[in-house]
Amino acid sequence: MRILPLPDTEPPATDRGIGALTTERGNLPLDSVSVHASITGLAAGIEVVQEFRNPFDVPLEATYIFPLPDRAAVTALRMEAADRVIEGTLKERGQARQDYDAAIAAGQRAAIAEEDRPDVFTMRVGNILPGERVTITLTLDQPLPHESASSAVFRFPLVVAPRYIPGTPVEGERSGSGVADDTDAVPDASRISPPVLLPGFPNPVQLAVSVDIDPAGLPLTQIRSALHVVAEEDEGERTTVRLQPGERLDRDFILRLDYAPHESAALSLVPDETGDEGTFTLTVLPSGEARPRPRDVVLVLDRSGSMQGWKMVAARRAAARIVDTLRTEDRFAVLSFDTVIERPRDLGTGLVEGTDRNRFRAVEHLAALHARGGTEMLTPLDEGCRLLTETGRDRVLVLITDGQVGNEDQILARLEPRLRDVRVHTVGIDQAVNAGFLNRLAAVGQGRCELVESEDRLDEAMEHIHHRIAAPLATGLTLHADGLEIMPDSVAPARLGALFLGVPLVIAGRFRGTATGSLTVRGTGSTGTAWQQRATATVAENSATTSIWARAHLRDLEDRYTTGGPDDLEQRIVTASLRFGVLCRFTAFVAVDSRVVTDGTAPHQAVQPVETPRGWAAQPAAAPLMAEFAAAPDSATVAWAAPPPAPSGPPPPSSTAGMPTRSSGRPRSAAPRPGSMPRRTRTPAPTEIQRELANVLDRLRQAPDTPDQRVHHLLRDLLPVLEWIVQRMETQSPNATPLANLRDDLRRLTPAADQATVDALWTRALQTLSDFTGSPSPRRPFWKRHP
Repeated sequence: MRILPLPDTEPPATDRGIGALTTERGNLPLDSVSVHASITGLAAGIEVVQEFRNPFDVPLEATYIFPLPDRAAVTALRMEAADRVIEGTLKERGQARQDYDAAIAAGQRAAIAEEDRPDVFTMRVGNILPGERVTITLTLDQPLPHESASSAVFRFPLVVAPRYIPGTPVEGERSGSGVADDTDAVPDASRISPPVLLPGFPNPVQLAVSVDIDPAGLPLTQIRSALHVVAEEDEGERTTVRLQPGERLDRDFILRLDYAPHESAALSLVPDETGDEGTFTLTVLPSGEARPRPRDVVLVLDRSGSMQGWKMVAARRAAARIVDTLRTEDRFAVLSFDTVIERPRDLGTGLVEGTDRNRFRAVEHLAALHARGGTEMLTPLDEGCRLLTETGRDRVLVLITDGQVGNEDQILARLEPRLRDVRVHTVGIDQAVNAGFLNRLAAVGQGRCELVESEDRLDEAMEHIHHRIAAPLATGLTLHADGLEIMPDSVAPARLGALFLGVPLVIAGRFRGTATGSLTVRGTGSTGTAWQQRATATVAENSATTSIWARAHLRDLEDRYTTGGPDDLEQRIVTASLRFGVLCRFTAFVAVDSRVVTDGTAPHQAVQPVETPRGWAAQPAAAPLMAEFAAAPDSATVAWAAPPPAPSGPPPPSSTAGMPTRSSGRPRSAAPRPGSMPRRTRTPAPTEIQRELANVLDRLRQAPDTPDQRVHHLLRDLLPVLEWIVQRMETQSPNATPLANLRDDLRRLTPAADQATVDALWTRALQTLSDFTGSPSPRRPFWKRHP
């Protein structure tokens, strides 16, 4: 077993809490998280155990926003408290919420698990008695995705990273208990934005991870742990891997399983207990060579604030490697983005040929990039689609990002109609990557997603990426059955897309009748000739197969709902979810104890804060947060946690709000829930303001001297930042006045302004920013927390 070296990280903070509210029993509701996975072949059965305890002297309702693998099927929930065990029931989401709220109001213990994204979930456990422990167990089935023809990966996320939330805040009560405001672009932002622990807080949650591995006849040659140190125990054919004690929930747990080459196509049939229907899984491992065709490639690179550090270095390297693979007959464009889009110098705004000169200019542009600003991802992706319109060429869009945005549904809804003949490949770079979104985008674009968790992994990943953006072995894939009746509208993925060298294709679906026959995948090869691969069925017994298919099928239906679909689609999703017992965004697991344990008074609310992801910037100092806690002693969160570090800089002004988002069918409360936290607006910390202003100042100093370029940078770079900062600073702060005055004058600036006006405003802007980015003086604080 080979243990990969860990990437460079900052040394751990001292084990002392900053501003922690304590009781005799501790200060956080989540006590431990235990993950046990049993891998058999290329599927895993997982139990996730969350143990909550009440450290307060009153009944408690604990809320925990947590991640699960985006392809995993959640099939059961169990609640244990005192001497009682309550099995959860899967219900339509609105009904489950009503049952939970009614139980809490009646003084009964209850728990509810809801899905907000394919990999983000919310657990609420209510009426936990003082000093009591409640254990919640979730049961999952998860496929092991292929990374190549000889490698599969078990990835279990452990933290929900902060996400950039675009759009304009909406009126009314929040939909969740997170720290971000709901917006028109992300109407459930408050459900996916947990508070973040202060730096230096002692490890609050005991973490245990164990994985039993049974190759089930596959030629397993090596097990690799990517980000954690693990211990290995061999027991005959089975190997157990355990995480060393003391680790924090701040990055993904990743095991890679390497196999010797095996058969190129396999078809497995798993009949239901009734014998009338069943689930099939077809795996095709392609081989051969593809004839290159001229390509149009648009490379979209995320340079936002959350990409700082090793991620920005890895993203630049990955992008440069892709550019280097281009040929003269290829055409390409490189778009780097934060709140604005930038292109390589002298390459214009369209596609250019892949000549040595143009590739050099592109790599030169990439080498100068640094992380800054916000993650306005929709506009550059839309621009990339606009460039890829010429038929007769392979059209490829490559997105390199950590995916930390909240408006996934908005992006998919806007892009889907434009991706009919464009392949989208995503490269996710992070140790707590937003895999759910990147897999969804790649699936809609009939491409592939590659995840990179460290610079050490980059070279291996780039070999995979090279194959995926190259010419496909076959396109126009279709599935044909011989002697096997496939049930209509059951195949997942619904779009088979293209077949690439070294990239396995897995197709699942439902069949009716006798478990026998064969399946053939047909398409058009790169030379224009017919291509096909056939597999004969073998019958297997694997209860996880059906739930894994159901999860993939539900994900396809949910994406169709997001991008527009028939009126009955929501009901079809609910029906499929309830029939196969798999959680989705329209259903929820709820467990209600029949015993009454409280008098029905609203329990104390506590939202579990999460770790800052490993490798992200440290949180600002805690002193302002303690001032807020002193003014709001009833709040259960601010004593433990800060708002999440701004993942991508300031949000844009309201004029950049995105298109309306279709309702997810989520009930919305008309009034605040009893005991809910007061709503607060986040004020940026001094160091954050200085950092953002310094970034803008650097860009202004490098801008051309022409009046039109100066106006462009003042309005596109500086004004959105000032809008964000000034509206959140204390109005009576004397140091806020120069920024506010500059903002007001920029609002009046127009592209038609005379040169003298532009030059004077330009000089004043440089001086004002220089004053604010100097060393902060403790005697002249220009920022403080609102009480």
